[in-house]
Amino acid sequence: MDLKEIQNLIKFVAKSGASEVKLEMDDIKITIKTGSEDTKETAFVQQIPVNSAVPAQPVPVVTPVESQTPVTPAATDAAEDNSKYITIKSPIIGTLYRKPSPDKPNFLEVGDSIKEGDVLCIIEAMKLFNEIESEVSGKVVKILVDDASPVEFDQPLFLVDPS
Repeated sequence: MDLKEIQNLIKFVAKSGASEVKLEMDDIKITIKTGSEDTKETAFVQQIPVNSAVPAQPVPVVTPVESQTPVTPAATDAAEDNSKYITIKSPIIGTLYRKPSPDKPNFLEVGDSIKEGDVLCIIEAMKLFNEIESEVSGKVVKILVDDASPVEFDQPLFLVDPS
């Protein structure tokens, strides 16, 4: 079960009105709890050792409906312009911070030159602060994420011009 399926399952459970759902499959155990509007929904995912014998239960597959929007020429031009840039993506899920502490300046701004090993931002995951270092050298063209905002795995964070 991949991350998209888990996210779809969480949305499905939240819409169904159930307060708690437990799902156990061969190698994974998921508990999803939803509460009133005052409390946040919580999902627990636990890996079960492969050698344990847990009967597999059927899982309803929720397929998202994609909207059919026509591609405008302006959108294709923007995509072509961005193709010459390197996209730096989030290596983990968490909360992105653009500065080391609230009273310090941002690690980088648009137009700054960076080199390999420079700290670009910090991503907090499970109360651990992970410095995200650059793997490329170049000039920052665009910052795609705001300070103190949640980020997903592989979400684009920065556009860098390598030339």
